[in-house]
Amino acid sequence: MAFGVEELRVLRRALALALHPGRPSAEDVQDCLSLAESLDEATREGARLRAFLVADLARYRAALPGTAVGYLTLLEEVLHTGYRPTPDDRAALRALRGNPTAAALLDRTAPAPTVPACRTPLLALPGGLAAEHPGEQPAKPAQPAKPAEPAKKPAEKPAPSRRPVPTPGEVFPRRKPPQRPASPPQQLAAG
Repeated sequence: MAFGVEELRVLRRALALALHPGRPSAEDVQDCLSLAESLDEATREGARLRAFLVADLARYRAALPGTAVGYLTLLEEVLHTGYRPTPDDRAALRALRGNPTAAALLDRTAPAPTVPACRTPLLALPGGLAAEHPGEQPAKPAQPAKPAEPAKKPAEKPAPSRRPVPTPGEVFPRRKPPQRPASPPQQLAAG
């Protein structure tokens, strides 16, 4: 959302009033109310646009794979509005994984891995309770136990790298239509 010069002026006055409370003028109150209404309208319009894009995205997803290019473009646009991809979106991206754009979007929209609970002890940071009682010596934190190293395994073969499957458009590029001569051939009339 971007503000215009006049809106920034009103916002600046509103912030000044918030920092230095006093009796605002009727003009200041009216300008602040008008700005608030404009912001509410922009928020509602943004929500309507996002709802439209999400509905459009569902239509494109239902028509896959024929609408892959449009679907990927629309998904990227909807992601910029704060949309969180559904499992259906991730399944569609996995199906289109051969497309570089789909692969990048799949990586971008992958759910964040959950972090397991921490099993290391909490340590005190400087400036805590010890700073309040300078005469006392802080207790040394317990050293966490080192995990045992696993037994060495024989050398494993590295997993073969998976190449992305090329799309038909990459394998069979479009043929250019035959070029027509610049000037039409002249036909001589027999007579």
